[in-house]
Formats: sequence, structure tokens, C-alpha cells
Amino acid sequence: MMRLPRFRYHAPRTLAEAAAILASEGPEAMVVAGGTDLFPNMKRRHQRPRVIVGLRGIETLRGLRGGASRGLSIGAATTLTDLEESPAIRAGYAGLHEAIRSISTPILRNMGTIGGNLCLDTRCNYYNQNHEWRRAIDFCMKCDGTVCWVAPGSDICLAVSSSDSAPMLCALGARLRLVSKRGALTLPVPELFRRDGIDYLTKRPDEILAEIALPPAGRWRTAYRKLRRREAFDFPVLGVAVALRFEKQVVAEARIWLGAVSMAPVEATEAQAALRGRPLEDDAIREAAGLAYPRAKPVDNTDFAVRYRKEMTPLLVADALRSLAGK
Repeated sequence: MMRLPRFRYHAPRTLAEAAAILASEGPEAMVVAGGTDLFPNMKRRHQRPRVIVGLRGIETLRGLRGGASRGLSIGAATTLTDLEESPAIRAGYAGLHEAIRSISTPILRNMGTIGGNLCLDTRCNYYNQNHEWRRAIDFCMKCDGTVCWVAPGSDICLAVSSSDSAPMLCALGARLRLVSKRGALTLPVPELFRRDGIDYLTKRPDEILAEIALPPAGRWRTAYRKLRRREAFDFPVLGVAVALRFEKQVVAEARIWLGAVSMAPVEATEAQAALRGRPLEDDAIREAAGLAYPRAKPVDNTDFAVRYRKEMTPLLVADALRSLAGK
């Protein structure tokens, strides 16, 4: 049986109290909401925080405010199940609903939160093993070692961003509010991520992800597609998030983001440009899907062969785009 290491637990009732605890405890403290990522990692000794600050008792971090017509504010500790069952998410942000519904299993979605999924630890076959397995290979660069076993000559860790919500929130143009004792900061979702499998978030240790702000749904149509071995539980080995804004029958604005093919979500800029100013017809879809192909650069550190994951990229992009045609 894998057991949790010892730690001290704080259960603040307000965001200000939680921020004060993080500021006083320093980098050895971590926050937890659902715990579906942190606690398994602690059992495998990936993280060993001396102090854990629980966010479940902070009411202002839970729930939805607003609506699709004027924009939606989501508390970062809102459970995935609450979002999956939200009429506002289902009707106004269909792609986000698809992404959330694809995460893990119903039981884990009951506990897991949108903020936790957004900040999900990067994953790798050489990292997501128990302590004894990792010790047998002399560990790896991401935890306790010095070598990236995926690419031994690499200077950075290549562990993969495996969040389903991250690429979709990037495509939606969502913004985040981070809170610390120093004050509050807002930033676009893409700026939360860094292309480094170890230091993968720009968020500082004393900052708490408090809120996710979705813009008005307007004339946007959205979709999400996911590649995985099983239809439940599995993390993505490829995620495709698409958001298109239409003026009559023409694509006025396009956003296409890929997940699980790099250390951070990847924007398919050339594919986006190919769609703008054109009807969403077969030739435009084929061109955009083909242009998304080179943006996917997976490495051999997760499920399925690298070539298969890359070849599936244009197929999933095309499928997502076709689902939005004629709506």
C-alpha cells in the first residue's frame, strides 16, 4: 500500500486567509481542492509538501456566476461534475462541456475541480510510476534525477501537458484571476503555461487560482475531440479544441489549440489563418487540418506510438471542424 507522507493541514475559510498561510509557509506549502492529482502524486513521492492548504471550505471559490450572453465566471474550486451538469456550460460553451465530460470517470469528476484540471501536473511514462520503479532507473529529471529518459540529451523535461480543459479554455479566450497576499493578477489562459515539463506553470507558489472568466458565447461555436485508449478514465494523448466565430456563413475568427502533444497547449496558428474569411466547407477543413499536422510534435512518453498520435491530429481537427459546420 502506498501511504501519504506526513504533512500539516490547514482549512482556511476565506481566500485571504489561504493566501496568508501560503505566504507565511513558503514554497514547502501546496494547495489542494479535490486532491485527485496531488494525493496520488504524494503517495508516489512526486511531491512532498510539508504543509497543505485545503480550499474546499472557501465558498467564494465555488459556483458559477453570470451567463453565456454576458460572460460566465467560474470559481476555480467548482467540481467538474457541477460544470458538466450546468445548463449554461452545456448550451453556451459546448466544447468546454465536451472536454469536461471526457475527464476521467464520474466518481473522480465528483471530487476533481476545474482549477485542479487546469493546473494538472505534467505526465510521462518515466515519471508516473511508484517510487521503487523510479529508483530502479535512477529516477528522472522531473523528480529526484538528472536525466530525461525520453530524450537523454535534452536540457529540459519533456513531460506532457495532459489537461483536457486547458486547450479548450485557451480556444475560448478565457482569463484567469490569481490571488496572493500581494494582491490579484489577471492573465489569459495561455500565459499560465510554460514549455517546461518541470516548471510548467507561470503561477507562483504563493498564488491561488481563484477564478476562470469566460467571455460571452456570442456567435462562437466550439468543439473538443480527445484521443485515448479507453472511453473513460484515461488522460488524453491528443486533445483538439476548436472555437469558431461566424459572420453569416463565413468564419470571421478561428482558434485551434492542441493538447497532450507538448509540455503546454499548442496553438495551431497556420490552421486558424486558413479558415478565416472562408465558409466552413470541405476544402477549408482539409487545408486547416493539414496545417495543424506539423504543430503536433509528440514524443515517446505516453500511450500509443508517436507516429499514430501525430497522424491522428489532422483527423481529429477535421472531425471537430465538421461538427461545427452547418450549425
